[in-house]
Amino acid sequence: MTDILSPHDGQTGAKDNACLLSVRDIEVGFDSKTILKNLDLDVYRGEVLGVVGASGTGKSVLLRTILGLNKRQNGKLVLFGQDMAHLSLGERKNIERKLGVLFQHGALFSSLSVLQNIQVPMREYLSLPQRLMDELALSKLELVGLPADAAHKFPSELSGGMIKRAALARALALDPALVFLDEPTSGLDPIGAADFDDLILTLRKSLGLTVFMVTHDLDSLYNACDRIAVLSEGKVLTCGTVEQLQTYDHPWVKRYFSGTRAKRQWGGAV
Repeated sequence: MTDILSPHDGQTGAKDNACLLSVRDIEVGFDSKTILKNLDLDVYRGEVLGVVGASGTGKSVLLRTILGLNKRQNGKLVLFGQDMAHLSLGERKNIERKLGVLFQHGALFSSLSVLQNIQVPMREYLSLPQRLMDELALSKLELVGLPADAAHKFPSELSGGMIKRAALARALALDPALVFLDEPTSGLDPIGAADFDDLILTLRKSLGLTVFMVTHDLDSLYNACDRIAVLSEGKVLTCGTVEQLQTYDHPWVKRYFSGTRAKRQWGGAV
């Protein structure tokens, strides 16, 4: 049985007990291989939830399944209190507008400028004059800490850290309530990664965001996440705070959260 604790079982940044995302008995497979099976998970309003697991455990598959990019063979997906299986196309679009996504490596369109990349969701879901879209996109750039002159640059002209911030600006284009981040600090140096973690926490506080973060970065897990869900054998093995996971009796969890690398990075402070 999966041991899943709500944000109120520990000290977290969640503002209330409202569940924005709930998945039950999710099953996903490709050809004859099952990746996720009998997976349950809840995400609560105002929290930063980290998702970890060994390579190949299905972290990104889970994220993409929640977003509707992977087809599930079984299970129930509820977003903002709505069962996604029973919604019309228009109702699904209304739900999708409340979601923001930062894919691995940014996934910016190389042929579009940063400004145009940020405007992609606006063009998809809104009907706005170009001048207003330009103003909104520039405001998102400022929100993520990028200078205005980055707006007309192309992805190939940006550093790794700037690409991440530009992709985050695009994820925030429609003022989402729930943001999905897939390995957001991967490829960044320690200072850049720490700055990005601080940015996420600042945005969570100022915008009231809820964050679903797939990551393997121990510092991000410790500094930014309220709870951490551990994927193993196709399901959520356990979910709790860093402190709770350090005492969880499972070989991989022990090695990950209490091993030499964890102690070295956290200086024995946890």
